[in-house]
Formats: sequence, structure tokens, C-alpha cells
Amino acid sequence: MAANRKLLAAAAACAAAVIGVTGCSSDSGGDKDPFEGMSADKIAKKASKASKNAGSFAMKSEVKEDGAQTTGAFSVTEGGDCKATIDSGKTGHSELLHVGKAQYVKADEKFWKASAGATIAGRVKGRWVKTPSAQGGSACNLDDMFESKKLKGLKRGEDAEVNGTKAAVLVKKKGKETTTFYVAMEGKPYFLKVTNDGDDKGTATFSDYGKPVDVKAPAADEVVDQKELAGL
Repeated sequence: MAANRKLLAAAAACAAAVIGVTGCSSDSGGDKDPFEGMSADKIAKKASKASKNAGSFAMKSEVKEDGAQTTGAFSVTEGGDCKATIDSGKTGHSELLHVGKAQYVKADEKFWKASAGATIAGRVKGRWVKTPSAQGGSACNLDDMFESKKLKGLKRGEDAEVNGTKAAVLVKKKGKETTTFYVAMEGKPYFLKVTNDGDDKGTATFSDYGKPVDVKAPAADEVVDQKELAGL
């Protein structure tokens, strides 16, 4: 379903694909630089591995694209399930659940009208639309979320703080676009934040690495299968 693909695209953007990051560990203390002598690319690779190996995490994001603001909250379980909530000035409010081999999408009327038409919007109001996960891509794929092969050509800037945690700042410039990665210098070297400044602007903030995330499929009476909507 086109609506589902659009939601997943937004979820992926909110999950940091739009900002280009994705998912070793060392504890540090005091004022010592845990990355002393390491290149920026090597620090990023270390952060990618640590973030992915954490298993579960939460992320909040803000993305501004073509003048429209989109905010999202995204959580991934250690087992690979996930949930997302997205609010867009263009497409309204939408939610995503990925449980096992199925995906569920629930959204407001504005979203369904924009992506699937008024007929579908009326049919699915207040309900979850179930689709096979294979059609939705990799919204929960940690290899996509923390893709180390994209983290190259970085330079280290001045250290900063993200929510009270000291962070190494890694900067990548490409044309008019500047992407900045913040890597924890305390505890494990997780990604804490990623910002993108260019034609499109975005910020993703990561937290709750390794903490349990509860994702459950909705009740059967709240679900309509995509197959039931075929031919409308």
C-alpha cells in the first residue's frame, strides 16, 4: 500500500536515515579523552558498532523538508520489533507498529486522504491497517539505522555536551550539506545526536540504549487487513 510505504519512509527519516547515520564499547571516566589518537572515521565506526550492539534504543527527531516540519518518536526492541509516532504538517498524524512478520499502520483522516484517498480514509478510521513486513522495507533494521559504511570522510570538531553527557563532535561536509555526529565520551560510545544542515534540516536524538521496549500487536477487532481494502 502506498500509504504504508510513505509512512515507513517518514519513519526511516525520523529514525535517522535522512540524516545518514546508522548502528566495542569502552568505559571512560574523568577528563581523559577515550578517543585519544583515533581518527574521526574510526570513532564513528566504533560508535556505529556500539549503538547497533545495544539492541534496543529510542530516538526523537525533527526534520524540515521543503518547508514542512515533521517530528517523530521511534523505539526499537532488542528482538527487532519497533514502534513509531510521526506528526507532519503535510500528512498529519500516523503511527507504526512492526511486530514479527507484520506491520500495522494507524493514522488520522488527513494522512489517509493524502496518501490513499477519501474512500480508504473512511474505511480505516480509528483502525490499524495490517500489511506484510516485506512490503514495508526495513523500518526496524539496525544495519540501516547505524550504517557504518556511510560514516567516512569525517573531521573531529570541538567536544560538546548532549543532555549533560560529554560528546565527541564529528563533522562531515559534502557540498552545501553539513552532517554532525555526537558520540558519547562517557560510558559506551553511543551516538547521542545527529544533525543535518543543508537544503533539508534535521536533528535526531538517541537515548535509552539497551533498555526494554514493549511493542505489541493491536487487538484483532482494531485491525483491518490490507487485503480487505484491495479493489476499493
